Formats: sequence, structure tokens, C-alpha cells
Amino acid sequence: MSETSPPRQPSSTSVDPQGDSSLQVEISDAVSERDKVKFTVQTKSCLPHFAQTEFSVVRQHEEFIWLHDAYVENEEYAGLIIPPAPPRPDFEASREKLQKLGEGDSSITREEFAKMKQELEAEYLAIFKKTVAMHEVFLQRLAAHPTLRRDHNFFVFLEYGQDLSVRGKNRKELLGGFLRNIVKSADEALITSMSGLKEVDDFFEHERTFLLEYHTRIRDACLRADRVMQSHKCLADDYIPMSAALSSLGTQEVNQLKTSFLKLAELFERLRKLEGRVASDEDLKLSDMLRYYMRDSQAAKDLLYRRLRALADYENANKALDKARTRNREVRTAESNQQLCCRRFERLSDSAKQELMDFKSRRVSSFRKNLIELAELELKHAKVSPPASVPSCCPSAIHSQTSRFLPNACKYVSRGRWTLSSPS
Repeated sequence: MSETSPPRQPSSTSVDPQGDSSLQVEISDAVSERDKVKFTVQTKSCLPHFAQTEFSVVRQHEEFIWLHDAYVENEEYAGLIIPPAPPRPDFEASREKLQKLGEGDSSITREEFAKMKQELEAEYLAIFKKTVAMHEVFLQRLAAHPTLRRDHNFFVFLEYGQDLSVRGKNRKELLGGFLRNIVKSADEALITSMSGLKEVDDFFEHERTFLLEYHTRIRDACLRADRVMQSHKCLADDYIPMSAALSSLGTQEVNQLKTSFLKLAELFERLRKLEGRVASDEDLKLSDMLRYYMRDSQAAKDLLYRRLRALADYENANKALDKARTRNREVRTAESNQQLCCRRFERLSDSAKQELMDFKSRRVSSFRKNLIELAELELKHAKVSPPASVPSCCPSAIHSQTSRFLPNACKYVSRGRWTLSSPS
């Protein structure tokens, strides 16, 4: 069974829109299979490098990771912020929930089953759309960058019509990457604390201090936003048995309560849909944005580490040159190495400064755009009119309606079922 992408909508994670029309990249279609997702990457370009002005290829997630790693491992891009790699598609949780729901549970009614299935399908679709959006943003960031867009591997990724034969990383390679991250963290701590190396540029010292604090705070904000969004989802799920139970009571032969029960059931159903939309909006406009910039700020921190490593190499080359002059041995070799380290450090510093300034403007613009859109959606949801004969959708209105129609008329039993009790 496969899932095709729904009609396209503007992505809130498009953090760096393409302003240059000479190279435009988008994911026009995607197909989800059980163990992989195939993305149709469509390119429009007037650059002389391409044989055609419009073409498309089919790519998988592993090929996106290959492209990202090719940029990271290229020394020419050491002074640039490499856009974060898109996360791996993960539909297992939603599939497991759908599978468990499909196995059947005698404790839920048919109406509850239909609503829960609808919620799970909507959750699966939302994850699918976010997966497509994050892969598209990665390509658009590359296409919009004046340097990264000229990479040969990027041209191959966009234009080569056949499979790139890229496999996923095995356990040994994953372990190697994990160990390299540990070594990098230890090396950074060694350079900054134990070696006593001091930053020679106040701009980079300020940026490093800011990014360390910013990354920590945005990571905490992302976790809290996820908890708030999950609370809205849980509340929406809790409304399902309540609405089903009230609807079931409305079908009983209790004429004086039938209309009231049905109206309350309608109220809880409206509340369920409202909470679901609120959760979806917060996930799209807030959580996704925070999660993306948590990864993007890590990429900026990696840039500062590469520059700091270049500064340490430059300082070591100066010390080695002084020793060589003192001993009057291998002076030319030491001078050549010192000049090479100097040029590399200056090159990284020049490009890193511009990259960090662009990162700031891009970040501020994206946060402003998404927070304004989120506030507008929240106001829109707050103005949703309640069903007829229900004065408000707020909890106090629910309590007043329940207190009016349900005293001594019913009692709640386990597993979300309602039964009638004898009227007083």
C-alpha cells in the first residue's frame, strides 16, 4: 500500500525562499511506501550547465543524506553554514496505531472507531506533508545559496535521471559518526578552555556566546511546544468517547433529554475538531519552526567550530615557525605551512561573518512570519461560533449545559460508556 502526496500547500518551513529565478527547485510529488518515500524533484533553470530548462528526477531520503554529507566533507564549504539534512521519514508510530485500531477493540463503539481512525489518518497525513516540506526546504536552501548551488554533486542530484545507488549507513558508519561528534566536542572544549586560545575578533566571540545560549533555549522551547501540542491532541482524543456516549444517550427513549444529549454531543464534536486544528497549527507554525532552527543553529555552531579549529591551527603554525627559526631548521617548510594556515583562517573568517549575518536575518524573518500566522490562526479559532442553542464553546459553558441537563440522569462507567440511571 502506498500513499501519494496531497494537493500542495505553502510550507511554513520554507525559511529561505528562492529569490533568484535562474534555478528553482521543488518537490512536485511524493509516494510513501512501507519502508521508503520516493520524492519527485522538479527543477526549472536557465543556467547553461543544464541540458534542459525543465526536468524532474525521483529521489529517496538516503540520496538527500548523501548530498548533505558531500557538502559537509568538502573543504571548499568549510566557511559556510551547510543547511541541515532533512529528518528521516518516520511513519512507524502512526502505522502501529492504525494497525492496533484495525485489530478491533470491543470496548469502543463503531462511531468512536470511525472518529479515532479519522484522527490517526489525519496524523499520518500531517507527518507525510511535513516530511515532504523538510526535504524541499533543504533543496531550496541549496538552490538559493550563491556558492552551494554551483556544486557538481548538486547538479548530479537534480539532473541525473537514474538511481544514484546510494545506500543507507550501516551500524559501523553510524557509530563512526557518533564518535566523530564526541571527538569534535572534546576538541572544541580543549581549544577554548585548556589551551587558553583567545578569540581575536569580538564579532565571533559574541556570536559564539549567543549561539550557545540560543541553541539551548530553542531546544527547550521546542520540547515545551511539543508538550503543549500533544496536550491539545490528547484533549481532542478525549472528546471522542464523550461525544459518542452523549450521542448514544440521545438515541435512547428519553424524550425530555434526547435533544439536550444530541446538542451536547454536537458540542463535544465541534470541540474535538477545534482542538485538532489548534494542535495541527501549533505543530506546523511553532514546533516545526523551532525544531528546524534548532538544527540550523547547530549547523551555525559547526561553522564556528571549523573557524576556531582553523585559528588553533594558525596559532600552532606560528609557534612551529618560531621554533624552526630558533633552531634554524626547516624554516621554509614552517613558513609555507604558516602562510597556508593564515590564508585558510582568513578565508573562513570572511565567509563565516557573512553567513552568520544572513542566518540572523533569515531567522528573524521566519520567526516573525510564523508567529504572526500562528496568532492569526489562534484568533480565527477563538471566533468559531458554537452550535445552535449552546452559548459558548468554553469549559464554563460545557459545565453549565451539563449541570442543567444531566443531574441524576446518567452516570459514567469504565471504558467511556454511559448508562441511564433511574430518574429522581
